[in-house]
Amino acid sequence: MKTERERSHSHRGPRAAPADRRGFTRPIGSSCDEPDSVRGVAAVARRLLSDVADGRLADPHMTVRFWDGSELPSDGPAAIVIRDPAAILHLVRAPGQLGLARAWVDGSLDVDGDLEAVLKQRGVFAGIRLSAADRVRLGLAALRAFGAGLFRLPPIPAIEARMTGRRKSLARDRAAVRHHYDVSNRFYRLVLGPSMVYSCAYFVTPDDTLEAAQDRKLDLICRKLRLAEGERLLDIGCGWGSLLIHAASRYGVRGVGVTLSEPQARLARERVAHAGLEDQVEIRVQDYREIADRAFDKIASVGMYEHVGRYELGRYVGAVWNLLRPGGLFLNHGITRLTRHRPEPDPFISRYVFPDGELHPVTDIMSAMEEANLEIRDMESLREHYPLTLRRWVANLDANREAAIAEVGAQRERVWRLYMLGSALGFEAGEISVHQVLAARRGARHGLPLDRAELLSGSRRPERRLASSTPSPKP
Repeated sequence: MKTERERSHSHRGPRAAPADRRGFTRPIGSSCDEPDSVRGVAAVARRLLSDVADGRLADPHMTVRFWDGSELPSDGPAAIVIRDPAAILHLVRAPGQLGLARAWVDGSLDVDGDLEAVLKQRGVFAGIRLSAADRVRLGLAALRAFGAGLFRLPPIPAIEARMTGRRKSLARDRAAVRHHYDVSNRFYRLVLGPSMVYSCAYFVTPDDTLEAAQDRKLDLICRKLRLAEGERLLDIGCGWGSLLIHAASRYGVRGVGVTLSEPQARLARERVAHAGLEDQVEIRVQDYREIADRAFDKIASVGMYEHVGRYELGRYVGAVWNLLRPGGLFLNHGITRLTRHRPEPDPFISRYVFPDGELHPVTDIMSAMEEANLEIRDMESLREHYPLTLRRWVANLDANREAAIAEVGAQRERVWRLYMLGSALGFEAGEISVHQVLAARRGARHGLPLDRAELLSGSRRPERRLASSTPSPKP
């Protein structure tokens, strides 16, 4: 037996149906000279889009299908599907990307077919701005179409972040990080695989498995840091402990990892115990600004500094300097943008993925290091490696979609699916990148080799034992 929503979606008549459950009146079909499918809502939409933004929205470059079965036809491997009038009302409430994001998250806006093909068209409408007159036209059209229903706006998706408090304060940073990471350890395992590494892997060939590439990335970090048995390693933003487990089991270091996520810390401690490394690795729920230890030999920060903020980079690097012994090494691994121009904020990312997250040119973090009296020793771009990583995560999510939805709900699954695939395209297009920057604190010998090939090969690596670097008790 069909639900009321399914009956509404299955209606295919060319003329307006009775008012739906919100009391919206569906628009009447257009003149007979339109193609058969361009009737109903589609006909009204075509006329309206032709009248705004100098007509640049008239051709959407892909099929757009509406809830009454009418459509704006186009060639292509995918169609945008407006399943419910709620999608339009999200745009009325928040025109632009935020309205689109809300409609995507709640499912009233969907894609039938190849989502990647739709995302690749994102540049077609770049630079389009709606004038005040355009907004008035759209508002009046919505009022005519929906009547009193226009004032009964759909709810904002429950998973949208609503940040409060002073930006970059300890309390707000904790809330921002927990919005992203306190989702479900089991969900992350479904997406990331048994390595539980949530950062760019390192590939030799595009055919490498995700697990092999992640293991190689962890080892690359350890080699660049020239880890030696007995050294103290700090991992800022340690996630589920994979780097510390790798470093302790293969290089014999003693490590401290800090995270702001309680669920992450619990699973990280379980994984440390499963690897038999409780005497070498400590996991804390702690902000890097609260660490009181001193004289770490090496410090790593992998996929964390994107949460720091441009105006906090000096404080961030200064904290690292205070925690690092003279001659010690610091490796910062993070996503960067490839232009000095600051793009407009992306409300989908800031409301649903990384609240308060910021991307900077790699030169910003390098400048902050130099100002903190850290000497930059090496820099490497891993841009081509991240889309390979992300596409494997997307494949994992596709393979485990039902389990993911059961674990975190359909809205979060839709967020992760869109954000990971969109990010892969961003890396491939050269819009964003990821860099590893290695620096040394001045004041003593750093111990780095003359030959960079030796740094990368890790020829002096002390293979202490060959325990698995990614033990995985069930979350």
